[in-house]
Amino acid sequence: MPNRTAVAALVSCAVLVTASGCSSGFGGGRKTAQDTGSRQHLTVLIASSGDAETKAVEEAAAAWAERSGDTVTVDVAKDINRQLAQSFAGHKPPDAFYVDSSQFANYAKGGSLYAYGDRIDDADDFSPQLRASFTHDGKLVCLPKDTSTLALAINTGLWRKAGLTAQDFPTTWAQLKTVAAKLTRGRVTGLVTNGEYARLGVFMRQAGGWMTDPGQTRMTADSPQNVRALDYVRSLLKSGSLKYAGQVDTNWGGEALGKGRAAMTIEGNWLTGGMKADYPDVKYTVVPLPAGPAGKGTLAFSQCWGVARDSAHRAAAVDLVKYLTTSIQQLKNAEAFGVMPSRTSALAAYVRKNPSARAWADATAYAQGPVTVAGFDKVLTQFNTDLAQLSTGDPKKILADLQSNGAQALTKGD
Repeated sequence: MPNRTAVAALVSCAVLVTASGCSSGFGGGRKTAQDTGSRQHLTVLIASSGDAETKAVEEAAAAWAERSGDTVTVDVAKDINRQLAQSFAGHKPPDAFYVDSSQFANYAKGGSLYAYGDRIDDADDFSPQLRASFTHDGKLVCLPKDTSTLALAINTGLWRKAGLTAQDFPTTWAQLKTVAAKLTRGRVTGLVTNGEYARLGVFMRQAGGWMTDPGQTRMTADSPQNVRALDYVRSLLKSGSLKYAGQVDTNWGGEALGKGRAAMTIEGNWLTGGMKADYPDVKYTVVPLPAGPAGKGTLAFSQCWGVARDSAHRAAAVDLVKYLTTSIQQLKNAEAFGVMPSRTSALAAYVRKNPSARAWADATAYAQGPVTVAGFDKVLTQFNTDLAQLSTGDPKKILADLQSNGAQALTKGD
C-alpha cells in the first residue's frame, strides 16, 4: 500500500519474467516436501514503514512462537518485490511475507503463492472488496493484513486563516474548486497531492468511471466519465490551486501539509503516523473526499499475508497468518503504527477508539480496489508518467493510451 514516504518503483513484469516466471506458470508442477516436525523454524519477510511496524510484527510473531513451540525470524526487506522475485526463482522463499495488491496477480499467476483461503473459517469477516483484491482463479489466495483508503486532510490553521469554517468543508467538486482557489495565496497552495493514479484516480470514480469493468475483463479507460475527471483535475492544475507535491518541494501530501505548503491534501490513513512523527504540532482535520457528478468515490489499498507455495512449512505458516490477522492483533497494529484493520469487526472497534479516522474508515464501504491483473503494474507506471504531465497534456490522449496499454495487459493476463 502507498505509505508516507515516496513509493518505490514497482518491479516490472519483465524483471519478474527473468526472476520468477511472472506469467509463465513458474512453480506450477513443483511439489515441496512438508515438514511435519513439532519444532519448525519459519522466516517472515516484511516491507516495514518504520521501527514501530517492525517491532509490532516481531512481537506478534514471538507470541505465536511461544504458543506453538515453533520459532520465527522476521526480516525487513530493502526491496521486497525484487527480493521475493529472486527467492521464488531460487525456490528458497520466506515462508510468509507481505504481498502488495499491485504485485499479487503477478505472483499468483506465476504459481508462487499457496492458496490458503479455504482454510480460514471466518474469511467473510474481511470485506468482499478486500477479498476480491486477493482472489485468483476463483480462490481466495491470502488474507488482507490491513486496509487503507483516501480522504481529504485539511490544515486547520490555514483553513481558519482564510476565513473558512467547518461549514465550508467541500462536499462537491464545485466547492472543492472554490475553497482551493481561496486557500491559494503566497507560498500556500490550496490542494497538493502526488500526481499519480493512486491519488487522482479518486476523481475517475467520483465521475462514474474507472479503468476496467468490475470483472477486470474489459478496459473502460477512454470513457466520457474519465475524460470529465481528468479535465476537472487539469483545470485545477492550470488555475494553480492544485499542485503536485514535487512542485512545492515536497515528496508527498503529508509533507506539504505539515510544512504549510498545502492547505489540503488527498492522503490515506498512514498520514496519521507521518504527521505524528514529523509534524506533531500541526493541527489538521480529515473529512470525506468531495462527491463528483456520480457521487462519492475513493480508492482502497491493501497488502496480504502471502504464504509461499515452495515453503516446507505451509501449515505452520498459515497458522501464523491466522494469528497475525486476528481482530486483537489488528487492533494492536493499528495502535502501534496507524494502519486500519482489514477485518470488519475490528474496523468498527477501531473507529470507536479513533473517531478522527472515521472519514477513512467509512470510505471502505464505497472504495474502489486495485486492478489485479498480471502485468498491469507496467500499464500503471506509464499512466503515472502521463498524469505527471496532465497540466499540458490531453486527457483524451492519455486515456486512449491507457485503454490501449491496458487492453494488451488484460489479453496477456488471461
